[in-house]
Amino acid sequence: MHVPDGFINAPVSVATGALAAAAVAVSLRGARRELAGTGQGGGAGAERTAPLAGLVAAFIFAVQMLNFPVAAGTSGHLLGGALAAILVGPYTGVLCVSVVLLMQGVLFADGGLTALGVNITDMAIVTTVVAYGLFRVLVKVLPRSRRSITVASFVSALVSVPAAAVAFTALYALGGTADVPIGKVFTAMVGVHVLIGIGEAAITALTVGAVIAVRPDLVHGARGLTAPLELRTSPLTAADAAPAAAATPVPAPAATAPRRSVRRVWLAGLAAALVCAGGISYYASASPDGLEKVAHDQGIDAKARDHAAKDSPLADYSVKDITDPRLSGGLAGVIGVGATLAVGTGVFVVLRRRRNAADARPAADSAPAERV
Repeated sequence: MHVPDGFINAPVSVATGALAAAAVAVSLRGARRELAGTGQGGGAGAERTAPLAGLVAAFIFAVQMLNFPVAAGTSGHLLGGALAAILVGPYTGVLCVSVVLLMQGVLFADGGLTALGVNITDMAIVTTVVAYGLFRVLVKVLPRSRRSITVASFVSALVSVPAAAVAFTALYALGGTADVPIGKVFTAMVGVHVLIGIGEAAITALTVGAVIAVRPDLVHGARGLTAPLELRTSPLTAADAAPAAAATPVPAPAATAPRRSVRRVWLAGLAAALVCAGGISYYASASPDGLEKVAHDQGIDAKARDHAAKDSPLADYSVKDITDPRLSGGLAGVIGVGATLAVGTGVFVVLRRRRNAADARPAADSAPAERV
């Protein structure tokens, strides 16, 4: 659903750019709390997700290369907002998808540069807000179990994709550059993206379910799923015990919680991303995705412009001057995963350090002055 340059006019593009910038600024503040493990639902589990945030962005980049067929002559791909929000939190999720869109636009000429605000608004903000809001509602009403988290992930991801299609239609109604009946755009966009949403839901549920199966503490949306460890105290002697007294459960101190490395999960996720981008992507559907198909059929692309980065050595997800399509596409995918991982990790490491520095400053200021 990457919107090219020329689909949306300048005023609406500027307005969505401002909205996207504001949302990213808010997400930067919120992500500090999520990555530092503070705020609602925070804790040790939240701290362990920090090294994974950059990997989530790289994984979304890789899986977005895997277009799957949804109808005759039409394909779809993961948007990733639901997956990112459930794994690492909604604020961090917005940043993950935004990093992916930035890298795709700058390096691979995928999604217009003047339309970057439109794409972040539609694919990062709308999908994350809709998916995570619905996910939290479902988690509250469903039984408290790992299966419920997976089911909630499936439903929220499914709904987030047609929601993004509705958002695009609204933006096109405000600033579309071609004279196309909005009713036709709405029907075509929502219809095909409901089908794409099924694929999105399956990928999201499978990924979340796989992580929950091995490390539920690393899934932001599953925090509180595991009952806290309790220590039971009992009387030393029967004489000291009251006749009706029972063993008293005492919550274990937070410091006694075991800290487990995320290295294996990180390496497994990176390997999966590299395999998807470097190998499986060669077998992805070559059909146009939902937006491309609708734009061609409805005439939305009448005033589309060439991408400013069309001469990039990685344009169209292939390495310039490498003639073998499998090698060219696979190498481009690997480069994209590495670049997205580096940029994403850099952003989240800086955010985490700034949060830790901010938390340490009040403690230092409140410390008593040393006597001379």
